[in-house]
Amino acid sequence: MDVELRHLRCLVAIVEEGTFTDAALSLGVSQAAVSRTLAALEEALGARLLRRTSRSVTPTATGLRVLTHARRVLAEVDDLVREAGQGARRLRVGYAWAALGRHTLAFQRRWSAAQPAVELHLVRVNSATAGLAEGSCDLAVVRRPPEDRRFDSAIVGLERRLCALAADDPLARRRSLRLADLSERTLLVDRRTGTTTPELWPPESRPAVEETHDVDDWLTVIASGRCVGMTAESTAHQYRRPGVVYRPVRDAAPVAVRLAWWRDDPHPAARPVVELLTELYRAAD
Repeated sequence: MDVELRHLRCLVAIVEEGTFTDAALSLGVSQAAVSRTLAALEEALGARLLRRTSRSVTPTATGLRVLTHARRVLAEVDDLVREAGQGARRLRVGYAWAALGRHTLAFQRRWSAAQPAVELHLVRVNSATAGLAEGSCDLAVVRRPPEDRRFDSAIVGLERRLCALAADDPLARRRSLRLADLSERTLLVDRRTGTTTPELWPPESRPAVEETHDVDDWLTVIASGRCVGMTAESTAHQYRRPGVVYRPVRDAAPVAVRLAWWRDDPHPAARPVVELLTELYRAAD
């Protein structure tokens, strides 16, 4: 016999109410049903859980251990139900490095004004899907097409590609750069979530590469002068760091900003978010 949630609820009710009679009232069943349910739980676990006298009901040592687990399981189930029920009333938007750059604040404020019943949360998750595959968000801002066919996406805007340099780097004196200016440098990349790979350069002039997996480490290394970075414009808006400057790269293709969602279970807010973000990026062009 399998242990069911009704068995655990019965055990907790008996202990918390103090008697089988009061537990029955709490659960809305008969006293006989409470006795049968407890007996079924004890049989399933192969252990006695409660001591009964004419005056009281107390857990055995095993009963105390089972009671602790039962309360935790029931609390987690309650959380699960609450989480599922909040679906349309809460919107979690994931991002890996930078959210929406200079549009982030405008997005938050305009969403709150237009959709006060849907609470917006921005969630940073450094994964290829910005938390979508992990269940950490409902929609994700990504800057490369999702490879997983479980996800769909729409382009909401374009961002310039910038080079991040140490402030005292000789190239930092220029107002803009070309890809050829960086071919002899070491490029620091995040292959999981980044938008730049050596393939952006011609085969004969590709820079050396080092890897990182965190934007703070990326900035720290670049500030030291050991490496340079290439990133979407939003990074420069979200991560201003002493010792690091950003310069546009004139001949590098822009980065497409996408909103991604589960193909077979899109959040109800997916389309309104796409429309709002598209409007924000278009207005900035």
